[in-house]
Amino acid sequence: QVQLVESGGELVQAGGSLRLSCVASGRTFVIRHMGWFRQAPGKEREFVASIRWHSLITDYSDSVKGRSTISKDNTQNTVSLQMNSLKPEDTAIYYCAASGTYALDPQLKTVSAYDYWGQGTEVTVSS
Repeated sequence: QVQLVESGGELVQAGGSLRLSCVASGRTFVIRHMGWFRQAPGKEREFVASIRWHSLITDYSDSVKGRSTISKDNTQNTVSLQMNSLKPEDTAIYYCAASGTYALDPQLKTVSAYDYWGQGTEVTVSS
């Protein structure tokens, strides 16, 4: 099993920045890729960003591309999501996810490509 714990969510003003972190523990050697998803009230969980564990290849949703960066700290088994120029529509609970099964690039944007999930961290962007 892999355990994931997110942190960093808070209330910020529009235009501000935030760095979310996700610490992976347990059988981290099985991880093939990790991702961030978010879920706003009344909406489905949606893809934000992903990173392949070994190649570090990243991908982003169109909604955050250009103002967000996902990165991995090998020594800490931590994946971070730096978000800049935040907008009220970024308000959501952000979830970290991981998988031990290889997936094709398009699949990394889907919830079904991930086996392990954190509890989420709440981000609120005020206008």
